[in-house]
Amino acid sequence: MGIRRLAALALLALLVACAEPLPPARTAYAGQWFADKMRLEITTDGYVSYERRSEHGKTTINAPIQEFVGDDFTVGFGPFRTRFVVSKPPRLDGGVWKMTVDGVEMVRRSGSSEYNA
Repeated sequence: MGIRRLAALALLALLVACAEPLPPARTAYAGQWFADKMRLEITTDGYVSYERRSEHGKTTINAPIQEFVGDDFTVGFGPFRTRFVVSKPPRLDGGVWKMTVDGVEMVRRSGSSEYNA
């Protein structure tokens, strides 16, 4: 294994280790959330995987949650942060879990990782 690959794996392991579990009051945030051209996965150990497509390209973020501010949450490493604005926190609506993030209503699904790109 090359030195660069080994260094990249070590850095990835270190970054994943920075995540802290979701606080008990935030466990409803955990899961795979989907909307048209948008996917957000939040793990119970506090890690976020996000992808959003637009006509201008694709935005991808894979980082630990740094903090919750009200219903919003901030993810990133050190000074590199992104805030997700949650205008409607996770809620059960007609038997479906929904959450509104950055102005987009998302639905939590299990088992499927596909979304409309």
